[in-house]
Amino acid sequence: MAPLLSLLAALLVVSYGPGGSLGCDLPLDHVDIGRENFMLLDQMSSVSPALCLEDRKDFRFPQDTVDRSQAQEAQAVSVLYELLRQTSRLFLSARCPAAWNATLLAQLRSGLHRQLEDLHGCVGAAASALGRQDPTLPVRSYFLRLRLYLGQKRYSDCAWEVVRVDVRRSLSSSAKLQERLGRKDGDLGSP
Repeated sequence: MAPLLSLLAALLVVSYGPGGSLGCDLPLDHVDIGRENFMLLDQMSSVSPALCLEDRKDFRFPQDTVDRSQAQEAQAVSVLYELLRQTSRLFLSARCPAAWNATLLAQLRSGLHRQLEDLHGCVGAAASALGRQDPTLPVRSYFLRLRLYLGQKRYSDCAWEVVRVDVRRSLSSSAKLQERLGRKDGDLGSP
């Protein structure tokens, strides 16, 4: 229950999105969409994690990238957008397990797409502020590791369960960064 609550809290924070100096205005329903996405991701479990213990793997989510990006709003926006983009891309795969509820999967895909659309303008402003820096490379590498793992495991139901749980964990672990982005004053430097 605790992981679900932390996940819902993380989604709620991400849903508020950046509102500080980058001038991003998010729709009022952005929070509700984010909440729904986390609940859907939680409900999509089709295999007991206990049955997949031998398939577990540490994909090395780049927590240090998330932590470092807290200092600069533009980096934070870019990292969070990339996290949502890669999550969406992963779950758009035609190789998602047939055991997953197709309706839940379609709703998750739609919700992620809407969140990405909401944040798209923020990313443009962030990219201008960043110049040539690319703080999203570790996030992209993380998702590449997930996709390679799925291929190595031949997209088995257990492999998808392990990946689904890890993606939930990665979204949850970025909650502190998301919380800072949700502050109205845009001051990322204060605790």
